[in-house]
Amino acid sequence: MRTRLLPLLLVLMAGVLLALGFPLAASLAAAEQQRVVVDRLDDAARFAALAQFVNESEPSVDERRTTLRGELASYHDVYGIRTGIYYRDNQAMAAAPEDWVVPYEGEGRRAFNEALVGRRSHDPPQVWPWQPHARVTIASPVVRDGDVIAVVVTDSPTGQLRSRILSGWLIIAAGEFAAMLVAVGAAFRLTGWVLKPVRVLDAVTHDIATGRMTSRVAAAGGPPELRRLARSFNEMADNVEDVLEQQRAFVADASHQLRNPLSALLLRIELLALELPEGNEEIASVRTEGKRLAQVLDDLLDLALAEHAAADLRLTDIGALVAERIAAWRPLADEKGVRLHGERRAVTAWADPVALSSALDAVIDNALKFTPEGEEVTVAVASEGDTSTIVVADRGPGLTQEELDRVGDRFWRSNRHQNIKGSGLGLSISRVLLAAGGGSIAYAPHEPHGLRVTLTVPRTGPQGR
Repeated sequence: MRTRLLPLLLVLMAGVLLALGFPLAASLAAAEQQRVVVDRLDDAARFAALAQFVNESEPSVDERRTTLRGELASYHDVYGIRTGIYYRDNQAMAAAPEDWVVPYEGEGRRAFNEALVGRRSHDPPQVWPWQPHARVTIASPVVRDGDVIAVVVTDSPTGQLRSRILSGWLIIAAGEFAAMLVAVGAAFRLTGWVLKPVRVLDAVTHDIATGRMTSRVAAAGGPPELRRLARSFNEMADNVEDVLEQQRAFVADASHQLRNPLSALLLRIELLALELPEGNEEIASVRTEGKRLAQVLDDLLDLALAEHAAADLRLTDIGALVAERIAAWRPLADEKGVRLHGERRAVTAWADPVALSSALDAVIDNALKFTPEGEEVTVAVASEGDTSTIVVADRGPGLTQEELDRVGDRFWRSNRHQNIKGSGLGLSISRVLLAAGGGSIAYAPHEPHGLRVTLTVPRTGPQGR
């Protein structure tokens, strides 16, 4: 979730910074140019004041004209700004350099025409740093007795102006970059603060889903809504655990309470059998069903105890445990004419040895039960990544895809195998025992025929998981 929420926050923050940065950069460029324009207008006004007193009738002997030309030349030499004062007919009163004339088109001509009607230039086109040949042209009218007799035109290079704008932009960019770094740090802290309760809730939910019903969410940190959600989740988990505990207690109590009257009933059946002729089919059938009912009660009690008991996890040599169980089951396999073998390998994992042995016993018992004489059952141990596996493969009739979807359900047995001894709880008990330690059990067809059961246990300790 953080990978989806964090880019959204960063994009929004970047959009805000850009929305503020572009207008600020444009405002800085306009302010820098306006300062140049005001400075040129002041210079043009000074030259216009000098030009008001130039004698037009005798230009050759007019000292004021000579002084004005000297001022313009010095101004051009010092600042590199072309300046000229032109009459209405475009004739030059004075210019520096002397051969410079107002262009007949473009921004210079527009400014000149505005000044002829008495308006000073105030809004020349904006100069940008990527315009190396751009210039700023300013025109101011020369007024005498209320009439415009000439126009002062200045044409300035923009190198320094563009440098100042670029420097200001670099400062703004540095500020934007620093603000973006702060925004990224704030976004990381904010998403971590918001999503930490969600991650804890997800981990606790996974724990409860895998059988660790005592896991709870610590309602600390995060927004108030998520803290309230954590408290509600804990209350729900407490209620669910209470209901499951009551269900387990009922199953255990019922199994235990029914065991005694059932034992008494079986004893009376045996006494009754003594009064009947030997080989009576009805009494044999009743005896068989009674023993089956006793097995179901024992399995129900084992299931209730398995669901209630906590796993005693420890680092276990899976290879040695499998070899021990194969040796324990080999006499029964030999008696049935089934070959039971496995390859000894040094594989370790974190598991409850007693629970894993019980689950493996149930799976091997099931495999031997359905494997015909002359076939084989193999038990293989392997490790891959963070898990270790025990694969029990038999050569029995196997299961259809529909049956594979239901295998492991409580009391479920295939219609084809109803005549085989069993209660339908063995694999359910195996699943519960493995889940208590973070393991699992899976089923798949075994080619060319049979069933392959895979028991998976973690290789990392509880703290690592």
